[in-house]
Amino acid sequence: MRAITSRDAGHATAYEINAQADEINVRDAEMGPHLVTSRDAVVAGHICLDVIPDLSALSPEGLALLFRPGRLTEVGSLTISTGGAVSNTGLALHKLGIPTRLMGKIGNDLLGQVVRQVIESHGPGLANGMVVDAAVHTSYTVIVNPPGVDRIFLHCPAANETFSARDVRYDVVGRARLFHFGYPPILKLMYEDGGAQLVDMFRRARETGVTTSLDLSLPDAASAAGRVDWAAILRRVLPYVDVFLPSIEETLYMLRRETYRELMQAAGGADFLRLITPALLSDLSRQILEMGSKVVGLKLGERGLYVRTAGRAALAALGAARPAQPAAWAGKELWAPCFKVQVVGTTGAGDATIAGFLSGLLRGLSLEDTLTAAVAVGACNVEAADALGGIRSWEETWRRVRAGWPRHDFTLDAPGWHFDDQHYMWVGPAGES
Repeated sequence: MRAITSRDAGHATAYEINAQADEINVRDAEMGPHLVTSRDAVVAGHICLDVIPDLSALSPEGLALLFRPGRLTEVGSLTISTGGAVSNTGLALHKLGIPTRLMGKIGNDLLGQVVRQVIESHGPGLANGMVVDAAVHTSYTVIVNPPGVDRIFLHCPAANETFSARDVRYDVVGRARLFHFGYPPILKLMYEDGGAQLVDMFRRARETGVTTSLDLSLPDAASAAGRVDWAAILRRVLPYVDVFLPSIEETLYMLRRETYRELMQAAGGADFLRLITPALLSDLSRQILEMGSKVVGLKLGERGLYVRTAGRAALAALGAARPAQPAAWAGKELWAPCFKVQVVGTTGAGDATIAGFLSGLLRGLSLEDTLTAAVAVGACNVEAADALGGIRSWEETWRRVRAGWPRHDFTLDAPGWHFDDQHYMWVGPAGES
């Protein structure tokens, strides 16, 4: 074993590299010791090319006329980036210092070449795990992201519709500690036939010994994915999913459709996040844990991130990326508020939040610090128009947190909940045992 020491301004990190084990032991001056392997994470699933016009100069009147037929609307410069879970979460993990292999499917066309070029711009070799299929076209999305308004997506699924369990390299997965998969509702083969491909993929990944993680996307109610029995699919797949990290909207749509409709109606069809109660989160997370997942994180947009964990025995069997101290993670219920930032765009905010959470898990942090990392990385994300421009290094992100980065305040008036001043988050009754 040989030792290498690296120092940067205000932050010291010592590396011990074991060439045979292909591992790096990292002692973080702020966050303590942890282990990072050279193939720590595999991120698979949806990938596309994102085309994002700058609409920041549009007035409310211009925004209202944006899609009027025959009208020419002057906009700003164009941002071209890769999107989808493979890019957003995978490259965010890479920027946070987690060695990551990407597994998405693209065509052997011009857009596919652009996707590979964009990915490689973040680091040589990052596109090596991509599946290139000459028989399909590369997926793309036009993102209409005007200021002060939620995004509109114009999406062409293309190659993503053919992604199957056979496209995953399980030999590569078995050399990692974490396997993360994203967006099955826009991967056609993953929800057809009762989710058989999705279940098979997670079963095979779990058998390699890695920790498994799943993120969703909100189905279009009018699409084939929107008519699928997602509750039945989740009942089949969640026993093989260790960490489940969907948004509250996706979760309610799939598991409690009537509640989803009621909240939409109460909010007048707009964002219903302000209507989400601690009681609803506790009941919903309990249901998900009973379905088989061990760690449940529900993304709540500007209201932060809610996390609930299973008991000690379940967490001890979490796989290769299990917490360094499973007992310290077990049986907890936490709700962390967001950090205050100037919001430029929200593209990929949920994926960045996931990357922050998984980075904390892989680094062996406490659940509280992992939750803080998640909302910190998510906050950095929204400071840029695209999904990756705002993501900072792990060290820089934590320096910002330690410097007293202010957070949004919110009050919970619910039985059994109390505020943890040390970690600046709410603790629920399930975390009192």
